[in-house]
Amino acid sequence: MRATGIVRRIDELGRIVIPIEIRRNMNIREGDPLEIFVDREGEVILKKYSALAEMVDVCRAAAEALWESTGEVVMITDRDEVIAVAGAGPREFQGKKIGPVVLQAMDERQVLVFTSYYHRHPGGLLGQEVEKCQFGSEVIVPVISAGDPLGAVIVASREGGRDLGETERKLAEATAGFLARHMEE
Repeated sequence: MRATGIVRRIDELGRIVIPIEIRRNMNIREGDPLEIFVDREGEVILKKYSALAEMVDVCRAAAEALWESTGEVVMITDRDEVIAVAGAGPREFQGKKIGPVVLQAMDERQVLVFTSYYHRHPGGLLGQEVEKCQFGSEVIVPVISAGDPLGAVIVASREGGRDLGETERKLAEATAGFLARHMEE
């Protein structure tokens, strides 16, 4: 653990403000859940909490099932990174940070579909530059549980002329719905 040199006081309600520099560096946004740990030496540790990452085996199984149905690359993300991949090597996408377009789908709680005809996203799918997108078409469906966006289901086609359609959209929506219901149980 490294010191930041920043000292904050706890207010009368027991709150402490996490400085903006740390929030930006750690990609912590308003409303993000944090898990609190206390170690044996009495140090208090805050860690970003990802409900989907807690059920990574279920996410992997869901990604595999969706890949078997579509034959396309499938990624399941939490609010920060790709946590499950099917149809591609795990090293290729696993653990990659999500880009602004995936955050947009989650924040706006809407399904986004990009076709080969209209394939420009604001900032990239996985944080890469727009020109470096490896896919010709994508469907991005947010996973929403209890009104909160927890992650996204992404189906992506590497075939330049093949656009993902209503079938892939519906399957991705069903997968996102399954994951959301699993979270609520």
